[in-house]
Amino acid sequence: MTNTNSVVFESASKTFGDLSALDSLSLSIPEGSIYGFIGPNGAGKTTAMRLMLGIMQPSSGTVSVLGSEDSRSVRSEIGYLPEEKGLYPRMRVLDFVVYMGRLNNMDKKSATRQARTLLEEFELIDWQNEKCQSLSKGMGQKVQLIATLVHDPKLLILDEPFSGLDPINTDVVRAMILNRVKEDATVILSTHIMEQAESLCNALVLINKGKAVLEGSMDEIRSGDTVYLEHDKDETVLHGLPGVVSVKQIGRGATLRINEEQDTHELLKAIVDRTKVIKFDTTSASLHEIFVREVGQDSEPEGVNVA
Repeated sequence: MTNTNSVVFESASKTFGDLSALDSLSLSIPEGSIYGFIGPNGAGKTTAMRLMLGIMQPSSGTVSVLGSEDSRSVRSEIGYLPEEKGLYPRMRVLDFVVYMGRLNNMDKKSATRQARTLLEEFELIDWQNEKCQSLSKGMGQKVQLIATLVHDPKLLILDEPFSGLDPINTDVVRAMILNRVKEDATVILSTHIMEQAESLCNALVLINKGKAVLEGSMDEIRSGDTVYLEHDKDETVLHGLPGVVSVKQIGRGATLRINEEQDTHELLKAIVDRTKVIKFDTTSASLHEIFVREVGQDSEPEGVNVA
């Protein structure tokens, strides 16, 4: 990974009348990284993506994409998969992908060759002459992803790329993302599926109500302030422990959120005085736990079972 940044937000804000959709967002997205945008619906993630694409202009501040503050000038080097799907129902699958390649400055021969290569890779070559309206939801998602990739962009902006995919095709898309990064592309990933963000992203930003609540590398964001405990009583015996901010228990397993300065050895001694300890594990907080902590229980990320 180089020190070059593919995208830089500098105090970028976007307002619509009295509504602040994005409020002074500042962050740098390194070239060759997988960078996550997470947050509840309406948080400002899509607005940030539209600023990157030049669909909107910031009300104040700047957004630089691939070295340019006018992202329209580098549009052919960007691949964008929107959350709202846009297949042309009566167009043949191959024709649709080729058309999207032509829109990104590819000649017809190159676009056709690359479209067939990607349809083969995604196991859709047998559907190349079928109309898009005949595709299942998952197949349609893959075709849109192929159309996003056909011109071999340097920057991929993927809004909910796993939507509608079964586990096998989810793995196919994951492998594609990782392969693109190996080839020095940069991937910006917006997803409600916390497990995907946690396992794929090098760094991320958590946006809520237009503001960046957390931003940094996965290691920084998940720095450990959580203890997992298995014991033989109910959670009431854990209430009032020194340095414990919250307790959540299901069955014998309890997750304790603790103050950063709390000595875990002293905490264990206090717990042993109250209950028989079967397991005691200091661990980093999961992204799901961080999301709920920072955003609130009313905005649960989708696709995640609450532990």
